[in-house]
Amino acid sequence: MAAGSADSVAVDLAVDDMSEPTGRVPRVEGGEPTGRIPRVDVDGDPTLAVRSPVIDMKHLWKTYRPGSLAVHALRGVTLNVDRGEFVAVMGPSGSGKSTLMHIMGCLDIPTSGTYELSGEDVSEMSENSLAHIRNREIGFVFQQYNLLPRLTAWRNVELPLMYARVPAPERRRRALASLQQVGLAERVDHRPTELSGGQQQRVALARALVTNPALLLADEPTGNLDTASALEILGLLQDLHRSGRTVVLITHEPDVAAVAGRVLRIRDGQIDSEEVAA
Repeated sequence: MAAGSADSVAVDLAVDDMSEPTGRVPRVEGGEPTGRIPRVDVDGDPTLAVRSPVIDMKHLWKTYRPGSLAVHALRGVTLNVDRGEFVAVMGPSGSGKSTLMHIMGCLDIPTSGTYELSGEDVSEMSENSLAHIRNREIGFVFQQYNLLPRLTAWRNVELPLMYARVPAPERRRRALASLQQVGLAERVDHRPTELSGGQQQRVALARALVTNPALLLADEPTGNLDTASALEILGLLQDLHRSGRTVVLITHEPDVAAVAGRVLRIRDGQIDSEEVAA
């Protein structure tokens, strides 16, 4: 199966359903959420579920065969991400980072090995089944915002709920609540062209949250933002983590990865190192 893309996810949502940051990103120290993001209640008490893995990968291989040549993009990757963790994945171009993200996001399946997402084996699912999993279990935030320009902010946010066949009044209620979480309560009727880059990314984040997914997967979410907007997005991701969300951040920027609680570095298709925040 060919790997999916950010555009394919945007189609899933709609049909089926500037500068780089500069300077070091200051780490937000511990404490309670700011109040902007409500705490996620997992089985009555989010602290009881922290050790339950959302992502459980064992001995994953991904091999592409352009003609007679075998290219091993992933080589026996074993990886767990527990519920409530904030994990960053770093790696240079060609390291296998994008392939890992595609499999993690159910945009592709491994050649061999197993991948369980929230306890469900997705390693050999059909494309239709994977589309349902993506809509139900994963919230995506990409470098490109993937907003539909003709729709207002809240209409963009409700798209995953349309695919899930949520009734219109409930869709609107949840979309507005999600936009309020990311600080855009006053911009719900604005179209993307009427919003700044940082505001558009916050709309994309609200869309990722509206289904209450098990996993928030952010792929280079600050790549198109200036420093101030990047800090706002990273601050929101930290708030979401503190509220009990499971967040995986894909980045090539050490300063961006520094906001996570655990940093994995991938090289030549393998996990090369792991750092846990002090």
